[in-house]
This record gives sequence, structure tokens and C-alpha cells, in this order.
Amino acid sequence: MCKDCGCSIVEHSHSQKENHSHEHHHRDSHEHQSAHKHLHDNPQLNDPKTISVITKILDKNDQEAQHNREHFNSHGVLCINLMSSPGSGKTALLESLSDLGEFKFCVVEGDLETSRDADRLKAKGIEAHQIQTGSACHLDAFMVHKALHHMDLDNMDVCFVENVGNLVCPASYDVGSHLNIVLVSVPEGEDKIAKYPVMFRQADLILFTKTDLLPYFEYDIQKEKETARKLKPSVDILEVSTKDEESIKKVAAWIKFKIGMR
Repeated sequence: MCKDCGCSIVEHSHSQKENHSHEHHHRDSHEHQSAHKHLHDNPQLNDPKTISVITKILDKNDQEAQHNREHFNSHGVLCINLMSSPGSGKTALLESLSDLGEFKFCVVEGDLETSRDADRLKAKGIEAHQIQTGSACHLDAFMVHKALHHMDLDNMDVCFVENVGNLVCPASYDVGSHLNIVLVSVPEGEDKIAKYPVMFRQADLILFTKTDLLPYFEYDIQKEKETARKLKPSVDILEVSTKDEESIKKVAAWIKFKIGMR
């Protein structure tokens, strides 16, 4: 089970990661320490043997994530982890960016089943590799590492990791990204940010998506922005609708700026 929700990823990853021979520098991040604290606070997992196994897996994941980052750095590629609940518009955003963004990108696509999202992206001429996680509710660094063997990064500016739709587990697993973008859509309703603070604390950019639907929902977007900034005062926030090209251009400009900062 994974440390957050009880999926089968930990048992699978433990055997896989124990056989991995790379030795990398461990990144002792705030996120990593928070994840470890969560292990001890979770009564369902507050067993010494379970904690020992999961702690070892988190350590190995952080090492592999650093390896992924070094790989991206060696190719001069910015890696961005896209996270949200299912249906918030991650794939639609990428489709729009392919038309309006002034940079070239590829995508590591994560879903439990099917290759539908990767197929959508390929239809737009975007290089994409699908990861089917089965019962795992998030991507980890090892999955992304394996996918990178199928990606041509030499001519890319950005590699997006479109994570499994989930507002819990992806926040705790570093995949080797440089930046995190978290999407939250208007139809999801208010309180997602307050209910899932760990996810939104990881965000460098929060996108409020499907804002063209604001007239049809009781959704106080200003209040939600205030909640987000209480969790992380430095976070950038944009309102987005795929029906509004100017809003997509603002996202593209944010990414282009981050590329230039590297």
C-alpha cells in the first residue's frame, strides 16, 4: 500500500527499488520531512515495520528524483509536474499550449488505465509516453525515469509530467520536476484548497481552470485565492479557460519566463 491511501504501489516499488543500483545524493527537502511526519501521524500506518519500509521507499524515491533532475538539467530541459483531481483540465491545457506556447515540450502521461490522454496529445503532434499505473494513485520518480528512456529530450524546452488525477499522493512523491503546477477547476466546487493543503503548498503556480463556467456555479474565486495564499503566500495564481486564448497565453508566458530563468 502507499503511505497515503492504501494503494499497492509501496509493495511493488519496494522490490523494484531494492534492485536499483544507482547511488545518488539524498535531497533532504521540507516536503520529504513532511511526508515522514505524516507517516508517524497516520494511525493506520503507525507500525514500526511499515514505517521502516515506507521510509526506505521515500528515501530511494528522493534519490531517483534527484537523478531525474540531473538528467533534465543535462539536456537543458525544464520539468514541470502537473497535478490535480481528475477532470480539472490538465490534458486540455497541454493541447492548448501546443497551439499557443512559444516553446517545444513533451509529456510523460500517467493514468491508472488506458492511453487516451497520450493519444489526444499525440494527435496534436506532441511527443507523449503513457504510463499505466494499474492500482497506483500517483507517479513516482522510478516510473518517470523509465519513461524518459522513451523520450527525445534533445530538442525540447519543457517536459511535463501529467500526474495521475489525485489531490493526495502525488504531492508527497518527488518525480524530479523543477516546478509544480496544480490545477483546480470551478466545477469541483469551493473548499478543495482548504481540504487538500499538502497539495497546494507544493504549487509554484495554481491554475483556476474552466473559469468560463463561473456564471453557472456558486464559486467565490477570490476567497479561494485568499485560502491558497494563506497556505503559500508566494504562490503564483492564474485564471484559465481553454475557450479564452489570452488566459492560455498567460500560462505560456509564465512557463517561458521560467525557462528563461534557468
